Amino acid sequence: MSKPYFATRGPRLLAHRGLAVEAPENTLAAFIAALSVGADYLETDARASSDGVAVLHHDAALRLPARSDRPAREVVIAETTALALERLDLGEGNGVPSLAEALGGLPEARFNIDVKSADAVGPVVEAVRRAKAADRVLLTSFSAGRRRRATAGLPGVATSAAAPRVLLAAVGAGLGLQPLVRLAARGVDALQVPERQGPLTIVDRRRIAAYHRAGLEVHVWTVNEPADMERLLDLGVDGLVTDRADLAAPIVAARR
Repeated sequence: MSKPYFATRGPRLLAHRGLAVEAPENTLAAFIAALSVGADYLETDARASSDGVAVLHHDAALRLPARSDRPAREVVIAETTALALERLDLGEGNGVPSLAEALGGLPEARFNIDVKSADAVGPVVEAVRRAKAADRVLLTSFSAGRRRRATAGLPGVATSAAAPRVLLAAVGAGLGLQPLVRLAARGVDALQVPERQGPLTIVDRRRIAAYHRAGLEVHVWTVNEPADMERLLDLGVDGLVTDRADLAAPIVAARR
């Protein structure tokens, strides 16, 4: 890969929402924990706060459990300011971080950012621009439209395929139709996929070879068992997206 995002040695270790063994997922503490055990990349999710700030949380809302000083309550990300989200206590004093805070606080880290909502596209692009972080960011989304809009705002940024391209690549590879795989690979750098989606096999040795011939890296999610990590690396995948960066780190290091 020619883009700076892919300059590290493979296989790649992508920490899914950081390392949330002790810290809450998608928090700075989880990201720091993942980096400390050897993760190369931090996979995270971006939404927009009510005041138009890109914040890092997977779901549209979060539920705060009851405590002695408050009842349980639901907090809707899009209806809450970034400052209020930052001040929430998700556990161990961690709140919902902004993308700007993560990019600025972890200046050497590479981020794999899934844009989860349409209103987050502009704030994500703005945060990456302000941090001058385009070379260490991959932007993606399950929505093809969101992915296109986000990458259009940052020309040359790394990106992985949205769902329609994944389907096209998997079907093309399965049928031995390399032109379809090449078509799916236009304008993207990677497939970030599960092994299977329902009845459709997405990752096996033959399909991986076809993806590679089209210039795509293959990152498989979400792989938490060491035996599966070893098996997938034996098949030739380029990266593992995992909740257990601590378990994956020695396995990935041995392959380098």
